[in-house]
Amino acid sequence: MANTFGKIFRLTTFGESHGKALGGIIDGCPSGIELDFEAIQSELDRRKPGQSKIVTQRKESDKVEFLSGIFEGKTTGTSIGFIIQNEDQKPQDYSHIQDIYRPSHADFTYDKKYGLRDYRGGGRSSARETVSRVVAGAIAKQLIPTIKINAFVSSVGEIFIDKPYQALDFSLTETNDIRCPDLATAQKMEALIKEVKKQGDTVGGTITCVVQNVPIGLGEPVFDKLHAVLGSAMLSINAVKGFEYGSGFCGAKMKGSEHNDLFNADGTTQTNLSGGIQGGISNGMDIYFRVAFKPVATLLQSQTTIDKDGNVVEMLGRGRHDACVVPRAVPIVEAMTALVLVDFVLMDKHVRI
Repeated sequence: MANTFGKIFRLTTFGESHGKALGGIIDGCPSGIELDFEAIQSELDRRKPGQSKIVTQRKESDKVEFLSGIFEGKTTGTSIGFIIQNEDQKPQDYSHIQDIYRPSHADFTYDKKYGLRDYRGGGRSSARETVSRVVAGAIAKQLIPTIKINAFVSSVGEIFIDKPYQALDFSLTETNDIRCPDLATAQKMEALIKEVKKQGDTVGGTITCVVQNVPIGLGEPVFDKLHAVLGSAMLSINAVKGFEYGSGFCGAKMKGSEHNDLFNADGTTQTNLSGGIQGGISNGMDIYFRVAFKPVATLLQSQTTIDKDGNVVEMLGRGRHDACVVPRAVPIVEAMTALVLVDFVLMDKHVRI
């Protein structure tokens, strides 16, 4: 099983949703970086469960403990080991699905691939694994402080922000439980999530990420295109079903005369339908992309499924689950973005931050 992400700045994660703890090992972090531990914990607090009424009520403090690679507040250049204890495990909530495959979960595929599965909340396939990514992403952000990464919820169900990102005030993202910088739209999204939750159902949505102050030259022209690695990073997040950057799928409807980004004399472009990336390499313009998340698969409704013997059975979801995952996924999207960018910065000695 592959558990490592990155080439120079590498994160290896471990742990299960209802095991004793989760954690990670970061290799390739330069020495002498003075870390802001409050900023790291703040990122974890943005992701943690139980933070509002519209998310899962599992209670986890998600306090990170660093075990190695840091001395007197600075990185030493050796492996950074860290751990986050699971404090509110309730594996008994999943005893009813010990021999049952939940629809649209990884239960069936894990069992067929490995010959066994951890049915306690999905084990390794649970989105709780992303807590380790957020720790590493928070450190990565501190290595590239001039690059600004802002993700936000841009849609829930059929409710979308109808403004371009340039018209949004990113400082408002954290002022509401949805993490949407358009406050009027955030209220509508919250009302929809609450209504869906009452029905024992779930709803999907999208997260938009805007990356500013990106230097020219990040990415490679063939197999390690910047947008390709960003897409891979986003698609590795639980429940993600789609990724598009720049004009995305809308660009397929346009003519070249409409889509081309014409240059200004200083090398910037008059438009940015390329999404800040051309030929797989950053061009200095804003990078922006959108990530689609499916509805959470666990419903508090009866569904028909099968057990490990192939018998058709009825099951009813139990436990504590998000009715919509996107508000808590915002810091995860930012973390994976930071991991991609810091890796390219460290790989390319010609790029200055």
